[in-house]
Amino acid sequence: MWQSYTNGLLVAFGLIMAIGTQNAFVLAQSLRREHHLPVAALCVVCDAILVAAGVFGLATVLAHNPILLAVARWGGAAFLLWYGTLALRRACSKQSLGQGENLKVRSLKAVMLSALAVTLLNPHVYLDTVLLIGSLGAQQTEPGAYVAGAASASFLWFMTLALGAAWLAPWLARPATWRILDLLVAAMMFSVAYQLISAA
Repeated sequence: MWQSYTNGLLVAFGLIMAIGTQNAFVLAQSLRREHHLPVAALCVVCDAILVAAGVFGLATVLAHNPILLAVARWGGAAFLLWYGTLALRRACSKQSLGQGENLKVRSLKAVMLSALAVTLLNPHVYLDTVLLIGSLGAQQTEPGAYVAGAASASFLWFMTLALGAAWLAPWLARPATWRILDLLVAAMMFSVAYQLISAA
């Protein structure tokens, strides 16, 4: 059991630690101190559900259905281009940088819907979390322990990211920092979208 748990923990850590759209979103919310803990918790729950779905059968379904993969690819590319454009506009706008008085704080519902979109409309979530992590977990002697290990990795990573960024917020949340962060987010979104489109 512990071997399967450890395998899930290590495999998940290896994938989620790479900077991606989900990590960038959690980091941005944490620096803004805008519902960052609920966002991190939502990412953990989504990861756990997707890993479990992959381990217990969805990986096989997606691997043998090119239409579903195509929908995920093109839908994800469109979303990434849209989100990247928003980040680029924020980088060029004085209004939406930092935590000043002019920055409009979004509601919990709006932020959580955005977090769901970033998580579920990103095709890499399905390719990595469902197909890769899920298919590896399906081969474990204790698939349930593997899912628990992967969920533990997600919990440790996103909570550390959320709490760590919030702690550093007084030093990091400055207009210049936000401009750079939004430019990096936009560049990353456009880069991933380009990779998806060019691979189609």
